[in-house]
Amino acid sequence: MPPITAVLFTHNDALRIGRALETLWFPSETIVVDHGSVDRTVAIARQYGARIVAADEPHAVPTVPASHNWIFCLTARESVGDELEASLFEWSLLPAAVPGGMCCSVRVQEERGNGWTTREVPETRLVPRDWRLGPDGLPVPCSQAQLLCGNLLRFAQP
Repeated sequence: MPPITAVLFTHNDALRIGRALETLWFPSETIVVDHGSVDRTVAIARQYGARIVAADEPHAVPTVPASHNWIFCLTARESVGDELEASLFEWSLLPAAVPGGMCCSVRVQEERGNGWTTREVPETRLVPRDWRLGPDGLPVPCSQAQLLCGNLLRFAQP
């Protein structure tokens, strides 16, 4: 089975990180890449058993020292919905020989002042660990990504 490392990118996210980490039951490893938080972000992440890695530079493309070949990236403002959690867990039970170059995308629902909206274009989030990441730490998009069932929830408020 292809184990997954969940990776969160943070900066002063103490009010949000607990909600994000609460939804991460599927990964074999969770890494928080922190960009110099001065609040309780790191302490809270440690309480959830996450491995903490300091970002190299504030705006550099991050490197992720993942133990596994597959990473699922999210921010502290996001949480994994129940159906997506089940999809990721089922994906992790696939045979270890997942095709090279494969990646997966997810639908993102965003909280707005008047409710929730679903972004039209899914976002690439489950990728091989050597996949190129953008400056925000999220995977560079792939138009060929396989769509996973379920939603990633992006909250407006902490």
